[in-house]
Amino acid sequence: MTCNTANLIRWARPDGGAHRGDLYAEGVAPTSLTTESVSSALDELGYLADRGLATAVFLAMTLERPLLLEGEAGVGKTELAKVLARWTGGELIRLQCYEGIDATQAVYDWDYSRQLLHLRAAEASGEARGLGADTLENQLYQERFLLKRAVVRALEPAAARPVLLIDEIDRADDEFEAYLLEVLSDYQVTIPELGTVKAAVPPIVVLTSNRTRDVHDALKRRCLYHWVEHPTFERELQIVQRRVPGITAELARQVAAATEALRALHLYKPPGVAETIDWATALHRLGAATIDENTVSATLGAVLKYREDQEKLAASGMERLVQQAVQRALVA
Repeated sequence: MTCNTANLIRWARPDGGAHRGDLYAEGVAPTSLTTESVSSALDELGYLADRGLATAVFLAMTLERPLLLEGEAGVGKTELAKVLARWTGGELIRLQCYEGIDATQAVYDWDYSRQLLHLRAAEASGEARGLGADTLENQLYQERFLLKRAVVRALEPAAARPVLLIDEIDRADDEFEAYLLEVLSDYQVTIPELGTVKAAVPPIVVLTSNRTRDVHDALKRRCLYHWVEHPTFERELQIVQRRVPGITAELARQVAAATEALRALHLYKPPGVAETIDWATALHRLGAATIDENTVSATLGAVLKYREDQEKLAASGMERLVQQAVQRALVA
């Protein structure tokens, strides 16, 4: 590791290269992208993005801006980051946020056990006596003792731009949000003992939020923003048919229609796409050709995960839900 007079650190690439352009994956250089090519690439990998989401991804990649995705749980926000990593060939670096997360878990920390061993080795060999206290202390804060967490790892050069997924940022504390501002605006992290670590090529950064609380304006200003809606009936039908091989067209249509009807009940936790896929898979494995009251009741735990929601459905009428789904599937 080398550090210039401004304490700006750029780790060397493993292959020794330094050209900016060659850090993009083959065929995914920003200059070759269009909204249509992004949509097509995601589609080929099984992710059906509407035009608004495809445009947001295109702008995030070409403008090198973080992308903040908000929406209900289960609408495909996290899955998008996974698909982007598969498409670009970059490493998916996932940072799962939670209450109380701080920089030592997300950005970097020091390997205190190795530092202590270094001190003891220096004392045992007599090296410590020949070195001044300042010199010995400086040795403890070298890169070899640095524990690189998700954020710092994402700033390191790689053969393809890594995808940094900061998942469920709304679960983290305000203080952690504030710490991320430097990363999101300048793609750099300041380590007091070493200097500033700056990415030669910015990673693709995707932040997700289920909106359990409002994310601060300062963070939003540094990102492109997109609200991910529940899919339309037609799009959800396509997703089910792709993700549940062998399912009959009739059952797929009825499941998509039933999920649409469940969301209209204003449940505590409306089912997302993930629950729709789980439900369709469960029904298909049970050999169901269509849905009826018995199959819906037996498999309800695949789509509704809260007892209150199941009770609300029972109160509104299981038979009514099945009738609505069957009729919607016939006319759609």
